[in-house]
Amino acid sequence: MSLNSLISYISNSQIIAELVKRIENNNELNIIGSSRYAKSIIINSIAKKENKDILLISPNEEVAYKWYGYFDSIDNRNVLYYPPSENLPYASINKSKETEYSQLSVISKIIKKERKDINIIITTERSLQPHLINNNLFKENIFTLIKGNELDIKELTKKLVLLGYNKENLTSQEGSWSRRGEIIDIYPVNNELPIRIEYFDNIIEKIREYDPVTQRTLDSINKVEIVQVGFNLLIRKKLESLSEQSTFSSEEITTKNNLDRYLGIIEEHPSNLLNYINRETIIVIDEKEDCFKFANNWCLESDNNFEQYKNEIANILKSNNINIKVRSNLHKKFESIIKTISNYNVINLYEFESKRNIDNRFLLSDKRINTSSKNIGKLSKEINKFILNKDKVWILSAQPLRTKSLFFEHDCNTNYLEKPNDLESAYKLIDNSTPVIIKNKNNYEIEGFYLPIWKVILITDKELFSQQALFNNVFIRRRKRSINSNINVNKINPGDYIVHKNHGIGQFLKLEKINITGESRDYLVIRYLDGKISVAADQLGSINRYRSSGKIKPKINKLGGTEWLKIKDKNRKIIKKVALDILKLYAKREQLKGHIFPEDGPWQKELEESFPYQPTPDQLSAVKEVKIDMESDKPMDRLVCGDVGFGKTEVAVRAIFKAITSGKQVILLAPTTILAQQHWRTFSNRFSPYPIKVSLLNRFKTNTEKKDIYIGLKNKKIDLVVATHQILGKEIEINNLGLLVIDEEQRFGVRQKEKIKNIKTNIDVLTLSATPIPRTLYMSLSGLRQMSLLNTPPPSRRSIKTYLSEIDMDVIRTAISQELDRGGQIFYVLPRISDIDQAVNKLKNMFKDLKFIVAHGQMNEIDLENAMIAFNNGEVDLMICTTIIESGLDIPRVNTIVIEDAHKFGLSQLYQLRGRVGRSGIQAHAWLFYPNINKINEASKQRLKAIKDFSELGSGYQLAMKDMEIRGVGSLLGEEQSGKVNAIGYDLYIEMLHEAISEINGQEIPEVNDTQVDLPVNAFIPATWILNREEKLDAYKYATECTNHKELTELATDWSNRYGVLPKPVESLILLMKLKLLAKKCGFNKIKLKKPNVIIETRLKNSTFKLIKKGLPSNIQTKFHFEEGDQFSKIIIRGLGVTDIQNQIDQLIYWLGLFVSEINNFDKNTADTKI
Repeated sequence: MSLNSLISYISNSQIIAELVKRIENNNELNIIGSSRYAKSIIINSIAKKENKDILLISPNEEVAYKWYGYFDSIDNRNVLYYPPSENLPYASINKSKETEYSQLSVISKIIKKERKDINIIITTERSLQPHLINNNLFKENIFTLIKGNELDIKELTKKLVLLGYNKENLTSQEGSWSRRGEIIDIYPVNNELPIRIEYFDNIIEKIREYDPVTQRTLDSINKVEIVQVGFNLLIRKKLESLSEQSTFSSEEITTKNNLDRYLGIIEEHPSNLLNYINRETIIVIDEKEDCFKFANNWCLESDNNFEQYKNEIANILKSNNINIKVRSNLHKKFESIIKTISNYNVINLYEFESKRNIDNRFLLSDKRINTSSKNIGKLSKEINKFILNKDKVWILSAQPLRTKSLFFEHDCNTNYLEKPNDLESAYKLIDNSTPVIIKNKNNYEIEGFYLPIWKVILITDKELFSQQALFNNVFIRRRKRSINSNINVNKINPGDYIVHKNHGIGQFLKLEKINITGESRDYLVIRYLDGKISVAADQLGSINRYRSSGKIKPKINKLGGTEWLKIKDKNRKIIKKVALDILKLYAKREQLKGHIFPEDGPWQKELEESFPYQPTPDQLSAVKEVKIDMESDKPMDRLVCGDVGFGKTEVAVRAIFKAITSGKQVILLAPTTILAQQHWRTFSNRFSPYPIKVSLLNRFKTNTEKKDIYIGLKNKKIDLVVATHQILGKEIEINNLGLLVIDEEQRFGVRQKEKIKNIKTNIDVLTLSATPIPRTLYMSLSGLRQMSLLNTPPPSRRSIKTYLSEIDMDVIRTAISQELDRGGQIFYVLPRISDIDQAVNKLKNMFKDLKFIVAHGQMNEIDLENAMIAFNNGEVDLMICTTIIESGLDIPRVNTIVIEDAHKFGLSQLYQLRGRVGRSGIQAHAWLFYPNINKINEASKQRLKAIKDFSELGSGYQLAMKDMEIRGVGSLLGEEQSGKVNAIGYDLYIEMLHEAISEINGQEIPEVNDTQVDLPVNAFIPATWILNREEKLDAYKYATECTNHKELTELATDWSNRYGVLPKPVESLILLMKLKLLAKKCGFNKIKLKKPNVIIETRLKNSTFKLIKKGLPSNIQTKFHFEEGDQFSKIIIRGLGVTDIQNQIDQLIYWLGLFVSEINNFDKNTADTKI
């Protein structure tokens, strides 16, 4: 979105020219007005007129976030947020790397010499406190890399170490680097993305940015600046120079990695942000008196902090022979800071006129636009009056075309400016007094205003449709995908139990290179009861991690004999019964006919475009799959599985809108009153521009209100009802129901689920879940229901730092204090209501002035609702509660959660509870406490370890898989199946189930999990190309998981980007994987060399092979001879084995490719026949 036309119009006005003169003549201007958004427009206009940077100082972070949102929504300028340091200056505390790197990123941008853009820097009064090293020292340690320059590779790596960058095997985190031959990856702390340097001899041949998750290279750049990783190394170096023995040692270096409190030792006058900005920068101070108050409160705390730690610092200095007195020079009163600002041009912003006389003031005289409450006719009349008065009108809307058509219906002529930066077109419309509509692409909390002095009006969706942003404006430092989307729950590590399809359960020991007949390949060494075997790494498809109940160690099988075959055969018979049951369910579902929804209409496109965020690829994919289901004649049954806050609701929004605009009614079921309330607010907000009636049904509704809702549903007056289990009663009568959406299905009880089943008949069902219960997950994995996965987080989400600890009151005190210090709120969660009183007493003893509130399920409804509202409004600091907050409470200011007796919660509960924090883009913390570790059982230990291990974003699906291990898959399949799963492992069970279904269906081409290729080919990943063993094993796993030629090509491109030119053995590996893919599609189990021929083993019938052989040229068909066998038949390719290996692979790929084309034609003809 861009309001450039509005900014340009105001900046070119005579009034702005006068204001600029007043600033220059007096060095200060005081602007008084109620609308911060209007003030941001004026400040932006002054910056444009003067072509100067702006540094805006706000009283606290909450206000700073609002300013960031205002400026970011105005135009495409370089809006920077400089976060304040969270800790008091003299304590030895681990500091947030996110905060430190954000600060370094902003500093590096504002000191650049070749800048073209105007910077608007948003920060708080804290950034004016001394906390930075000397400007010149920082600049001296900036290292610039330029494409085409000569720089010895050893010199570069030496410089990186001096700047504090850590060498890693893989560079995916800021402050690290790695090397692979002539390729150096660096993640500069001042850069949004890591960079890849490619050398040719000693010349920097290429510099490219790359995705830290996929490791794929992105845009090429000509140069990059690399700054110091924090100030620790520089401070330590200075301290060493002050020491008599030229060394400095302290426990903080290793434990805290934070030497900031010694900044006042190495420098008499440490710097602040003012020392780094351009002298021409205009300083803007928002509510100076509030800034005074916050700064001086912090100063008082810092005084106490200094007294508490000065002796400790003095003793450390003394032990290192540094003879300097400890100084309290890392905090200042705001009065002394203000004096240093007097050299700059300053604009003071006030909402109201101060009691004190203010010189050189400018009254903005801004007026708010009356909200029309969806009365577009009334607003149209207002706009027409403005036009008659020669006022200029801008309209900012997420649905510009809908807004334009609504105004047109009410005789108000407007025009949609598709290119908001097209100033010429904008001015033509403005000169003709035509209101300009601009698309709003953000979700910032903004509202319209009227500036009579400029005769300018801005109208937003708040005035048009009463739409409100559900969240406060938040600062987003970086837009990148979560590391977690790369987490592989099937990852095999040495010591893990595995299941080999042909040999049974064994234990993976190591990866080693073996030379057979002169050809080298990597092999996995697997231990069995009576020996070891080596499995080629390119045959990882035959191996799965062993997953069972998790409560018993598996029995390792013997290599020889028939033990494993007997186990598989015994299970195959039972699995066949399960397969028959599943097929009966399939058949039953196939007979059902559902409503066929039409294709998307124009409103659907408009609603989807009004989504204020960039949808993730996973969201778009899920929406597409849901729409395909809805447009088919079969009732939809789809599970959308995604982490908390990953956009499941938006998938539901689009599906529900499609159903309603197709003339159907919708029920959205939520497990809790709070979650239902939140959904009702979300859907009412999104659907407000459209004639859609959304109602809420929960226990807070009176009997009269409930009756009205039931009548509205029956008479089709209500389009969408958001409800708890209240709606599952007998009173409901809804004959036009087209879609049922179930949120957090795992939270509903057995009886409620039975009632849901009664509603589900013949209608489309969409289920949303962050951590699906194992039974739901099993149904999706086995194909009983469809599943869409959302693995990509939105850019504003950060992974939640998760801590596990035995109960410790000092740790609890620290966790709560840190959150209170940054103005946030805390959830304090207990497993039982009876524990609440004890927790209240503990917290009262720790914090005398703590404002807290209690919430649990047994409270009176009104009291509970009031408690939730009070907490949501920020009236209290801490909520002591039970799992009532598990679903639904989205409060941006809550960024710490403390959970007592965490071992008593289920994995899904822990995951949901943790997801309640970190909703606003601020680093969040989850503290999980348990009693003595020896007093909790093994399953609880595994749950706690899992929640800690899967702390990255997008872990819900992986945790559900882990939950299946901990709880045991037996419980979800029934006890009869439990022993069978334990005997062969869950993954092989599912695989055999699919095979059985295919066999019963009489599938012509037998399903093959992995084709074994035994040809003398030098196909492996050299240790000199991928150095790390774990990384190498992952690479083999990714290769075996490719399902088509496109994925293989992408993988080869990724490897080339990441590791350099593919060596010959790796090219051979890619070809080998391509051959295996084709062989699997043909139903071939094994390809081996038996000179002079090549033999293919298969379960394919001769009649089927004759059909697919027709795809070959007639002269080649005679080379293929089919021999029927008991277990496997053989296809003998005569004479191919005497040619060189490259020709063998090329010919096999070509011929098998022809087979696959013939199979595809065969499948297509079969499908056409059925139709």
